[in-house]
Amino acid sequence: MTLRQISIFNYKNIAQAELKLSPKLNCLIGQNGEGKTNLLDAIYFLALCKSSITSQDSACIRHEAEVALLQGSFVHEDGTVEEISLGLSRGHKKQLKRNKKPYKRLTEHIGLIPIVMVSPMDSLLISGSSEERRRFMDVVISQTDHRYLDALVCYNKALAQRNALLKQEEPAPDTELLALWEEEMARYGQVIYEARARYVERFEPVFQEIHAIVSQGHEQVGLQYVSHAQRGALLDVIQRDRAKDLIMGYSLHGVHRDELEMTLGGYPLRREGSQGQNKTYLIALKLAQFDFLSRAGSRTKPLLLLDDIFDKLDASRVEQIVHLVAGDRFGQIFITDTNRDHLDQILSRMDSDYRLFHVKGGEVTP
Repeated sequence: MTLRQISIFNYKNIAQAELKLSPKLNCLIGQNGEGKTNLLDAIYFLALCKSSITSQDSACIRHEAEVALLQGSFVHEDGTVEEISLGLSRGHKKQLKRNKKPYKRLTEHIGLIPIVMVSPMDSLLISGSSEERRRFMDVVISQTDHRYLDALVCYNKALAQRNALLKQEEPAPDTELLALWEEEMARYGQVIYEARARYVERFEPVFQEIHAIVSQGHEQVGLQYVSHAQRGALLDVIQRDRAKDLIMGYSLHGVHRDELEMTLGGYPLRREGSQGQNKTYLIALKLAQFDFLSRAGSRTKPLLLLDDIFDKLDASRVEQIVHLVAGDRFGQIFITDTNRDHLDQILSRMDSDYRLFHVKGGEVTP
């Protein structure tokens, strides 16, 4: 999959831009805060129906404007063109169209345009709550398995209903109704657990391989999936501490508490890792995501968005990443940097087409 052309109108600080893109490498050069990340985020939004930065769609509309519009012309490997357009309007739902036809459900779009983004926001995978690490799994699995995405929606609905009952004081929660939502959580939770377990099993060896390349084998890293579903039948696990849940007012057990344990040298990464080690770990995670998406689902190479990835890395690790992304393993790449030297290193290795863009004050020029 490649993005041939993108039109942007009133998206964050980009008032208007229309870009014809390289099918291989697109470099965005500019200082921090000029709009490079906003351009990548516009591409991400067209692929996944949401921003990579904020959960509020209205925050993506330029301050002086009431609406924002995005349009991308995507091309499959067989030459088939997908015209995707997105409209955002304050106080209204977003409107997404594929070849001028609106979707009945936005979830139908997920997976059509596989995408992986590496950005400074990824640091939350290490420092943030377990919710960040579950989202890391969800974003990729949802692009390859619509059954998983549907199960996730149904599970979260059942969880919200059970939590609402647990918070209820007068009258006391109906135990039969509680049992109903617990059964729903267990049914869909099992689907989620099995998909996550399969994903990590396939993903972890590739992550290890890529991390070894970038770090040149200098560090021992680990990644382990931990779930309440591993303790026995999920319905029993959910119901086991119902009395405690009633006291707390929310559900203490279920796949909404799943965790990805990240380790360095056998110890938690968040305690042990330096800035460079953490960034190496995160880049390896995301490049392994790319490999997973390439092999699963539609078996097409995803778009790869690399936002400011070289900061905090020593020269040898930069060299290994340059070697990786300049090779044939990846398809279309978008990369931002404030340092032209990093981009020149990549360009010197490229035998294929590339384009350079300068970004300043929301204006994007070739």
